Amino acid sequence: MADALLRHHFAQYFEVTSAGLEPGILNPFTVRALEERGISTAGMHAKGLISMLGIRTFHYLITVCDRAEANCPIFPGVSYRLSWPFEDPAAFQGSDEDVLAYFRKICGQIEAKILEWGPTVANLIPPKSPNPAVA
Repeated sequence: MADALLRHHFAQYFEVTSAGLEPGILNPFTVRALEERGISTAGMHAKGLISMLGIRTFHYLITVCDRAEANCPIFPGVSYRLSWPFEDPAAFQGSDEDVLAYFRKICGQIEAKILEWGPTVANLIPPKSPNPAVA
């Protein structure tokens, strides 16, 4: 979710790479919440975090939930590690309608944080400059 939102708003400033604790398919509620905002998820999939270790360096490593922060390994070459402790919408239980509403809420919170943070960093770098961020 954070990957798609960061790309949507700041692709001209960041090379975004995203990985989760476990690889797999995108949560269908994530897909719906993003597509309702006009953000395509075509070609996206949940990549495993371990596959990224030692491959490259990152200016920013951003974890977006407490579970990810607690279980995310140390990444060599990370300049800034940020923790944005959003609730994990995948852990929410309820009817499909309630779960989707919760995903929408968390999606909105993540988007608001990206819109707050992104301009402060983007103002420091020229557009189109590779500045890897992982979310």
